[in-house]
Amino acid sequence: MAPGAGGLQLTSLAGDRRAAAADSDDLEDVRLLDSYDKIDAEARRIQVTVTGMTCAACSNSVESALKSLDGVISASVALLQNKADVVFNSALLKDEDIKNAIEDAGFEADILPESSTVGKMPHGTMVGQFAIGGMTCAACVNSVEGILRNLPGVKRAVVALATSAGEVEYDPGVISKDDIVNAIEDCGFDASFLQSNEQDKIILGVVGVYSVIDGQVLEGIISSIKGVRQFHFDQISGELDVLFDPEVLSSRSLVDAIQGGSNGKFTLHVRSPYTRMASKGVEEISTIFRLFVSSLLLSIPLFFVRVVCPHIPMVYSLLLRRCGPFLMSDWLKWALVSVIQFVIGKRFYIAAGRALRNGSTNMDVLVAVGTTASYVYSVCALLYGALTGFWSPTYFETSAMLITFVLLGKYLECLAKGKTSDAIKKLVELAPATALLVVKDKGGKCIEEREIDCLLVQPGDTLKVLPGAKIPADGVVTWGSSYVNESMVTGESVPILKEVNASVIGGTINLHGVLHVQAAKVGSDTVLSQIISLVETAQMSKAPIQKFADYVASIFVPLVVSLSLLTLFCWYIAGSIGAYPDDWLPENGNHFVFALMFSISVVVIACPCALGLATPTAVMVATGVGANNGVLIKGGDALERAQRVKYVIFDKTGTLTQGKATVTTAKTFTGMERGEFLKLVASAEASSEHPLAQAILAYARHFHFFDDSSADTGAENDVKTGWLFDVSDFSALPGRGVQCLIDGKRILVGNRKLMAENGIHISTEVENFVIELEESAKTGILVAYNDILTGVLGIADPLKREASVVIQGLQKMGVTPVMVTGDNWRTARAVAKEVSIQDVRAEVMPAGKADVVRSFQKDGSIVAMVGDGINDSPALAAADVGMAIGAGTDIAIEAADYVLMRNNLEDVITAIDLSRKTFSRIRLNYVFAMAYNVVAIPVAAGVFYPSLGIKLPPWVAGACMALSSVSVVCSSLLLKRYRRPRLTAILEIIVE
Repeated sequence: MAPGAGGLQLTSLAGDRRAAAADSDDLEDVRLLDSYDKIDAEARRIQVTVTGMTCAACSNSVESALKSLDGVISASVALLQNKADVVFNSALLKDEDIKNAIEDAGFEADILPESSTVGKMPHGTMVGQFAIGGMTCAACVNSVEGILRNLPGVKRAVVALATSAGEVEYDPGVISKDDIVNAIEDCGFDASFLQSNEQDKIILGVVGVYSVIDGQVLEGIISSIKGVRQFHFDQISGELDVLFDPEVLSSRSLVDAIQGGSNGKFTLHVRSPYTRMASKGVEEISTIFRLFVSSLLLSIPLFFVRVVCPHIPMVYSLLLRRCGPFLMSDWLKWALVSVIQFVIGKRFYIAAGRALRNGSTNMDVLVAVGTTASYVYSVCALLYGALTGFWSPTYFETSAMLITFVLLGKYLECLAKGKTSDAIKKLVELAPATALLVVKDKGGKCIEEREIDCLLVQPGDTLKVLPGAKIPADGVVTWGSSYVNESMVTGESVPILKEVNASVIGGTINLHGVLHVQAAKVGSDTVLSQIISLVETAQMSKAPIQKFADYVASIFVPLVVSLSLLTLFCWYIAGSIGAYPDDWLPENGNHFVFALMFSISVVVIACPCALGLATPTAVMVATGVGANNGVLIKGGDALERAQRVKYVIFDKTGTLTQGKATVTTAKTFTGMERGEFLKLVASAEASSEHPLAQAILAYARHFHFFDDSSADTGAENDVKTGWLFDVSDFSALPGRGVQCLIDGKRILVGNRKLMAENGIHISTEVENFVIELEESAKTGILVAYNDILTGVLGIADPLKREASVVIQGLQKMGVTPVMVTGDNWRTARAVAKEVSIQDVRAEVMPAGKADVVRSFQKDGSIVAMVGDGINDSPALAAADVGMAIGAGTDIAIEAADYVLMRNNLEDVITAIDLSRKTFSRIRLNYVFAMAYNVVAIPVAAGVFYPSLGIKLPPWVAGACMALSSVSVVCSSLLLKRYRRPRLTAILEIIVE
C-alpha cells in the first residue's frame, strides 16, 4: 500500500538550504524549466590524477588537504580511479596550487587536460589491440603487463587472460605496434596486432592472387593509386595492409581502384578484426588438439609396455631382450618419451625459458621442471644401471602422461574459454556482411544498384534494404515503409513500424517492405559497434577482487618450487634415518626416487591456473549475459560495486516518468475564450525549445486544427501557418519561465516565482487550483497577460507503467530507492506517493543531483544513480554505479557504468541481480580454486601417506591440475543459464 503523505521524507541539501526551503513559496526556487547544471562564473573545475593512494585513509588525507585551501569550493577524491575532482575559485587559486597541495600531502599529482569530448584519447596517442597466445595463468598476465608498461611510449596496458588479448595505449611517435609485438614475443608468448583506432588503415582479404606474377600485378596497381602511403601483402594469408591518406582517398575508393585496375581479377573484402581474432582462437584450439592427440598416440604404447605387455609372454620376451647396454623396452620408452618431451613439449620449454629470462614464473615453468626432473632421472637411472649393474625403476611414463594430461586440460580450457566469449561472437554475427548501394545521378534518380562490403559504407550513402535483410548501418528511412525487428539490439520483441524520417539501427532485420535508408553512422560509430566495444572493454577490465589473485599468482610459483624442494628433502632425510619402512619403496627403488616422486607431484599440482581464471571468466560470461538481456556492463569494477548497492537514486523526469509532457488541463480565470488563451500562450512559447513549451504548442495546435497533438510542431512550422501572434522582446528565464510582448502587452508564462517577481497577484482561487494540480502529480503553469493573471495550464508527465512495481521490487531486495527532482515539492510528493518512494530530494544548484549522490555516500554507502539526460551525467559520474537509460543522451551513456538498452526500469533490478549472482559465482570459483590447492598440495606432498596410504603419482597430479582449471571455467559458464528475475517472484505475488 502506498504510504501517506506524512510518511514521506522530503529533504533539501545542506543546512542553510534546508532552512531556505522550509517555506513552500521558497520551494519554487527549485528549477521548474531549467534543465542544466551551472557553476558560478569564477568557479573552475579540474580533475587531477593522484598516484600513491593505497587505502581510504590516503584519499581522506588528499581530500582534507584540498578542502583546507582557501578558495576550494568542493573536493572529491576517488580511491579506485586515483583521481580528484576539485571545484575552486579561479580568482583565489591556480591549477598549480591544487597540484602542490596534493604533493605536500605526500602524493604525486598530475592535472588532467580539459576535453570537450568525453572518452577521446589524449592527443598523439593510439589504442591498439593485440592477440596474445600462450598465456596460461595470472602469472603470465602479470608478466606481459609488466613488460608492456615498462616500454617507452606506452601510456596504459591491460591484458585479459580469458580473451587472450591485450589493449595498449601508446604514442606511435615513440613506439610502433611491431615493437609492442616483439616485446610480447620476447616475454615468451605469441603475439599479433589486431586493430587500432587509426582511421587511415585498412586490412583487406584478397582473392585471385595465385602466383608471384599476380602478386607483382597487385603491388603495381596499389603503387599507382594516389593517396596510398604504405602497403604490405602477405601472399600466404592473402591479407593486404594498406596505410592511406583519408583526405585524398576513402577505403571504398581504394577497393574500387584495385578491383577496377585488375579488371575484376582480384576480389577484395574487408577483414573484420573480430573475425581475425576468432580465427586465431580456432587456430590455437586446433594446435593444442593436434599436440594432445600426438602425445596421446605416443603415450599409448608406453601404457601397453608397462601394463599390458607383461601379460603377453611372446611380446614381453621381445621387450626383455638386451640391445646393447639396455633392454628393448628401455630403448622404446626413451625414444617415445624423447619425442613427447622435446618435440611436442617444446612449447613448454620455450615459454618457460622466456619467462625465466624476464624474471617471471608461470605454469610452463612448473610443467618444464616436473617433466624434466622425471625424464632426467630416468635417463640417469639407465646410465647408472649400465655402468654399475644396479637397475633402478624409470619413470619415463610420468613425463609422457604429465604432458598429455596438461595438453588435454589446456584443450578443454580453451574450449570452455571460447564459450565465455560467445557474446561478442553473437554480436558480431548480427552485423550484415554486404549492403545494396543505390547510386543516384545529380537529379536524385537511381542509375545503379550494386553490392558492397558493409564495412565500406560511408555516411550519406543510400542503401536499399530488401524484406528479410539486415539493415547495413544506422541511418534514416528516406523511402518506403516496413516493420523492423529490433529485439537483437534493444530487447523489445514487438516489431517497430519504420516510415520516412524514422531512425533505424544497423544489424536489425527488415521484416516486410522495401526500405531506402540514408546511412548516418557507419563503422565504429554504429550502435552495434559501440555495444560490441562496450562488451569487449568490460571483458578486458579487471574487478578489484582480481588483484588478490594476481598477487597470489606472482608469489605462488616460487613458493611451490620451494615447497617441492622441501618435500624432497624431508622424505629423503626421513628415509635415510629409517623413519619409514623400506617396503614403502618401489621395486629396486631407493629413498631419493621415492622422495622425488612426491616432489614432482607437488610441482605439477600446485599451478595457480584455476585461481587466475576465477574472476575474468565469470566477468566475461556476465557481460555477455547482460548484453543478451539488454544490460551493457562497462567493467568488472562496475559489477563489483553494483552487487553492494544500498541506495538507488532515480531522476524523476524521463526516468521514472515517460518524459513526454502533455497538457491535461487549461483553465481561464478572466472570461477570456479558451481558444484565444491557448493562442496567446502558444505564441509566447513558440520561441522556446523547452519540452514543456513543445507540449503547450502541440496542445494549442490540436485545439485549433484537430491535428495529432503528438506530432512534431516546431516553432518554424507554427509561424508559417500564420495562426500565431507576432511576438517581440522574447526572453527565457531559467527556473522561472518565459516572457515577451504581444501587441505591446507583456505576457508571462511560468511558475509562482515569475509572477511574484513581476508583481502579479495570485488569487486564492488560482492558488487552490494550482495546488490541486500539484497534488495530482501535475505541474501548474501560470499565464499573465497585460499584468493580469489570465489562466493556468496543467501539464502531466505520466509514470512509466513498470515504475511502481520496480520500486517495490528494489525494496524487497534490500535496496532503498530515492527520487531526485527539480520540480515543485507538491508534484514531487504526489509522484513519490504513487510509486511508494519514501525519500525525495531536491536538486539545488550548482551541483544539483551530484550533491544528492554525495550526501548518501558520506557514510560509505554504495550509491547507484539512474538517469537519462545531459544534466544527469555529473550525477552518473559521481555515483558509485551510474545507470544510463539507453534512450538517453550519448553524454549520459558515456558517464555511466551500466547502459540499460531497453529503456525499461526493470533492467535496474536485472543489473543489480546479475551483479550479485556474478560475484556469488566468483566467490564460489575462488573456493574451488583455493580448496583444490589447499587439499591437493598436502596429498601430493605425501602428508597422508603414512596414515592412509594415499599417494598421488605425478601423472595423476597433472590430470588434476588441468581439470581444476576446467572446473572453474565450467562453473563460470553456469552463469549462461541466468534468467532475469521475475517481478512476481520478487514481490511474492501469487499468479492464478
